[in-house]
Amino acid sequence: MKDIASMIDHTLLKPDATEEMVIKLCNEAKEYGFYSVCVNPYYVALAKEVLRGSKVKIATVVGFPLGANVKEVKACETEKAIEDGADEIDMVINIGALKNGDYFLVENDIKAVVDAARGKAIVKVIIETCLLSQEEKVKACQLSMEAGADFVKTSTGFSSGGATVEDIKLMKLIVGGKLGIKASGGIRDYETALAMVEAGATRIGASASVDIVKGIK
Repeated sequence: MKDIASMIDHTLLKPDATEEMVIKLCNEAKEYGFYSVCVNPYYVALAKEVLRGSKVKIATVVGFPLGANVKEVKACETEKAIEDGADEIDMVINIGALKNGDYFLVENDIKAVVDAARGKAIVKVIIETCLLSQEEKVKACQLSMEAGADFVKTSTGFSSGGATVEDIKLMKLIVGGKLGIKASGGIRDYETALAMVEAGATRIGASASVDIVKGIK
């Protein structure tokens, strides 16, 4: 079995997540060697405290889950998250603006977060593939590259669909080796995670991370 643990962002973004659940998430990440935990901004400081002294990174979300905030709000969210201890920022693009064909706004929306994180945190751009046409997926990846992001990411996990092998292959075709690719949403077993990696994903976002690494179906 391929070692997928080191590629996983162990994720807990439920609105009813408690401190106890976040602490459990962090301890699991240390135990199984996950790359990071991904938590809501409110819990970044707690995760930082629990993970102190470990190699596990802390990711959080910005403009989540709709992406409809203005760029100034996303930049402010980013700055605060980094101040609280975030190493990585998973931001949602302005999906409506993309569909309107307002590419200037979409690029500058991403760039506002990239600028706020520069030199301090990695930026992953969630394009929410399930809501986009093929052409829009391509454009979202291109705009992410032009804005200086580090990763493109398939999904929030809170919309009508998650990651697919086909979407990962398309994203890989567009970004090549220039950006990382994060598959997220609906990945609940080892076989699915492996398929995403083989298609080109360099990071996996999952809440079922322990089941994945144990190979539990």
